[in-house]
Amino acid sequence: MRILGIDPGLQVTGFGVIETERNSRLHYIASGCVKSGAGDLAERLKTILEGLKEVIAAHMPGEVAVEKVFVNSNPQSTLALGQARGTAICAAVLAGLPVAEYTALQVKQSVVGNGHAAKEQVQHMVKRLLALPADPAPDAADALACAICHAHGSRLGVHTGFRMRKGRFV
Repeated sequence: MRILGIDPGLQVTGFGVIETERNSRLHYIASGCVKSGAGDLAERLKTILEGLKEVIAAHMPGEVAVEKVFVNSNPQSTLALGQARGTAICAAVLAGLPVAEYTALQVKQSVVGNGHAAKEQVQHMVKRLLALPADPAPDAADALACAICHAHGSRLGVHTGFRMRKGRFV
């Protein structure tokens, strides 16, 4: 199964593609960022949509995992991040792909074992889990971590009755 992980952001949207085998081995396929820069909101969202459509066409994932938006102290920033996230989900849905959503706590718990891990810890564990030669960029690492979380959840049967409670599968 090939999984596209997405870490939505209005200026930088990270993506990461991994592949899983039946024996739970994870293989790195690709990662990077779609940068929308500054300017008109509609144009930035269009850049995110087109960039993710290109990633989907190039790597042909079977499933998509998107990180959920956290509530921020600035309502305008939260709203803008939500629009970027919605755009990322639209890219997947337009390609006919199923979308799973995970909180940052769930992603960090799955990859690092600590739901409150620092970004550097996530980068380091992604590097180790995927046998990468160096730590990936922060946004790409978060997207790869989201894909890894989905792979672990699928393997544990999360989509067939298991749930997350306090960042752990139960």
